[in-house]
Amino acid sequence: MVETAVRSGFGAPSAPAQRNRKARWKDGRLVLGVLLVAVTALAGARLLSSADDTTTIWAAKHDLKVGVPLTDDDLTTVRVRFTSTNDSERYLAADADVKGLVVGRAIDQGEFLPKDAAVAKSDQDRTELPLSVATGRLPSDTAVGDIVDVWVVPKEEGQPARPLWSSVRVLQIDSVKGVAGSTARRQVLIGLTAADLPRIPAALTALGAGEPTLVRKAG
Repeated sequence: MVETAVRSGFGAPSAPAQRNRKARWKDGRLVLGVLLVAVTALAGARLLSSADDTTTIWAAKHDLKVGVPLTDDDLTTVRVRFTSTNDSERYLAADADVKGLVVGRAIDQGEFLPKDAAVAKSDQDRTELPLSVATGRLPSDTAVGDIVDVWVVPKEEGQPARPLWSSVRVLQIDSVKGVAGSTARRQVLIGLTAADLPRIPAALTALGAGEPTLVRKAG
């Protein structure tokens, strides 16, 4: 029999203590990963939001003649992304009710429906008057649907300008015609109501001796 001597007061050698060291560099990578995921999700949400930044408006299914009552059968909806609010406000939104409206001016197939082209039947009782206006005598961005006052400036020096009509609507406006400067002109079609008609003879006489000037009203 083999005996093993054990010294009094001494036990078996103990294993060295193990410290639970945190890998702090792993914590940093975890935080960075969470931030990257959050940023990616935010960017994706913005991208989806901008991708659907469109407006639904009415467009003509076929050619529409002046005076024809508008119905849903004449129109279709299209989604359009406008570059400015002013542009989008010129057209009739698809949620607008067209009941009781008539075509105010000819609309081609596929053309977006402008608000000024969808008018109440009472607005059809108007007279159209063409004006040849020098480019310096109307706002450069005058557009269909604008409300203007029409003045005439006599060609004879020293004579005051005269108002002809107030708050008339621009129905049509052509591109600039002429060479340049004071020789360039634009053809403008305005709509006159029954109350405006009595002034036509005197207005035409004044226009023959002067230059029409359009003053646009804001709003």
